[in-house]
Amino acid sequence: MPFDPTRTALLVIDVCEGGLSDAAEDETKAAFLDACTKTVALCHDAGVPVIYCNDAHRPGLDTELALWGDHGLAGTTEAQTAAALGPQPEDITIPKRRYSAFFQTDLDLTLRELGVDTVVAIGWDTNICVLHTLASAFFLNYRSVCVADATMTFLIGDEAEGLEYFRRCFGTEVVSYDEFEAAMKGAPDVL
Repeated sequence: MPFDPTRTALLVIDVCEGGLSDAAEDETKAAFLDACTKTVALCHDAGVPVIYCNDAHRPGLDTELALWGDHGLAGTTEAQTAAALGPQPEDITIPKRRYSAFFQTDLDLTLRELGVDTVVAIGWDTNICVLHTLASAFFLNYRSVCVADATMTFLIGDEAEGLEYFRRCFGTEVVSYDEFEAAMKGAPDVL
């Protein structure tokens, strides 16, 4: 199936203020944030819907907090989309309480109403929330693309192994930012 930006949405997974406070001092985080920012800007320029899938955990209820400690708590600054991404008024935010941005949210309904059949995933943690979101996308018959430069793992596993898992298990097209940009500009045979 050829890549069609008019039937595509960008899912920005957990790129929130809470995890980026030290990005200026951390070279890996700075490169990740730069790739995310460029990907969001490219999609804004092309009219591709941008959907922020942000943690919005409820203290004392969400089982994920028992595993990873308090993070992404609903109603706090740390659960807000990172300002560096340049969120626009037309962007959509889907709060999530589990790893997958599809689980018990209206993401699937929103994508269907937008006429989307392909999701592009960026964000972190590659081997947790990005992985489970792409798994759900696969189960729901969405085509998927992952911009590797704009993903990052820091809690569990290896980045390269996670990206290979997407490719092998979900048929995800794993591309660099430059390849994604070329596909968005109509380069044939990139995606």
